[in-house]
Amino acid sequence: MIPIFGGLGLLIVVLLVLASRSFGVNYEYERAVLFRLGRLGETKGPGWYWLIPLVDRVVKVDLRTVTYQLETQETITRDGVAVKVNAVLWFRAQDPVLVVTSVESWQGAVVQAAETGMRDAIGQSDLDQMLKDRLSINARLLDLLAAAAGRWGVEIDAVELKDVDIPEQMQRAIAREAEAIREKRSRIIKAEGEYEAARKLAEAATTIGAVPGALELRRLQTLTEIGVEHNSTIIAMLPVELLHAARKIAGIAPGESE
Repeated sequence: MIPIFGGLGLLIVVLLVLASRSFGVNYEYERAVLFRLGRLGETKGPGWYWLIPLVDRVVKVDLRTVTYQLETQETITRDGVAVKVNAVLWFRAQDPVLVVTSVESWQGAVVQAAETGMRDAIGQSDLDQMLKDRLSINARLLDLLAAAAGRWGVEIDAVELKDVDIPEQMQRAIAREAEAIREKRSRIIKAEGEYEAARKLAEAATTIGAVPGALELRRLQTLTEIGVEHNSTIIAMLPVELLHAARKIAGIAPGESE
């Protein structure tokens, strides 16, 4: 009787093990690629699904977006400047079947392709463009990655350059260039201000000269302002117009002495 119960217990254990392997459960963000006797089957999930024990095998794929910081790459720009750059990559599995069947390690393959593409994108860009217009480099890198990752069933959500490290000597050169540009802008603004002031003064002189007595009024106004500001005694010459008028009254011709 003991061997019979022992064999029955072993059979029950085997049946329980097979039963535990006859179904599986996927979370909402998971898909299970089914292989039946090595042949590709349908994709399972999310939720629970039945399997044939010892016949079916599944490979689970996570569909959530993966965030990966690429290692720093040292490369040379198109204008011959050595730089060190790194980037952040966001990608996710779009086609679980291709992810499993087309590449051995899909996440590692995407990372390697991104590092290679980053060096290529930097090599096709000038230093000024890389410092001032990163969006275009990000777009170029995204196009390079999308073409490669699409064959593996992977979608690239975004890739962005994070840090750009340039040689110290080049940093000083860029600082001097920026300082020269600011100095040039300052001189242009000052010259434009002087030109505008001179033009306004010329217009004012023309207006004053065209109106009799305007110059004298302006002179008196200036004397009043000086007296208020400095609180001093002012000695003023008689206006030339008054001297001419006095000469005419006295009957003295211009140029004659009294």
